[in-house]
Amino acid sequence: MSDSTTPGPAKPLPARLSGVSPVTYVLLIVCAAIVISSLQQVAPSPAQLVEGVPGMISLVDRMMPPNTDPAFLSRMGLRIVETFQIALAGAAIGIVLSLPIGWLAARGVTPLGRFGYLVKAYVSLLRTIPDLVWALLFVGTVGLGAVAGTLTIVVDTIGFCGRFFAEAIEDSDKEPQEALSAIGANRVSVFLGAILPDAAPSMINTSLFALEKAVRSSVVLGLVGAGGIGQELKVAFDLFQYRNASTIILAIFVIVLAMEYVTDRLRSAVQ
Repeated sequence: MSDSTTPGPAKPLPARLSGVSPVTYVLLIVCAAIVISSLQQVAPSPAQLVEGVPGMISLVDRMMPPNTDPAFLSRMGLRIVETFQIALAGAAIGIVLSLPIGWLAARGVTPLGRFGYLVKAYVSLLRTIPDLVWALLFVGTVGLGAVAGTLTIVVDTIGFCGRFFAEAIEDSDKEPQEALSAIGANRVSVFLGAILPDAAPSMINTSLFALEKAVRSSVVLGLVGAGGIGQELKVAFDLFQYRNASTIILAIFVIVLAMEYVTDRLRSAVQ
């Protein structure tokens, strides 16, 4: 009879732990150190949060009740319409342009061969630069107003849809493509007859997300003069018209909530 206190053979570590290389372990430690350092330098302390509560309560008190003056609501309504126009026009143009860009950037499918990486790098560049920076660039180029906002949404949509369109094209079923190629179809015919029908559901979902994202983005573009309801919000805060600001914030909340509901229903209908 064996002694129960005798240690048995050492059990191997689980695969998820034994597979961690020294380099990976060092990188994890470095990342953790960076996160901890960032928390210490820029994260709010409990004392700062407590001290900020009275100021927040005072601000909310000055924002209540929201302004329901008919003249102001009428002006705000026009800005809301402009916001939707910026989002819809910019997203529509961006989605249309993203289709050929996604095809040119798709690995293994692009007619550009190795030069397709240049298109993918271009899409990454558009996605990397924040919306407000693009808005500032376009405001400086075409001036204040909705046109700068629309151009910003176009660029932002291409950066978003271009990437996911390329991935959907890369993941499309290869057998129909090979069948069309075998009977002599050119690249355009293969794309239109085999790739696009298979990738269409994923592209539609991406387009709906892009539209929802465009509405969110167009709301804040007015903060830098690119039109929309955000411009009215900036004026309200600049002039200390906090009741106007609260009305605009509530309107923005309703806009975003409504757009999420509509896009969710459309995605459900597509699936």
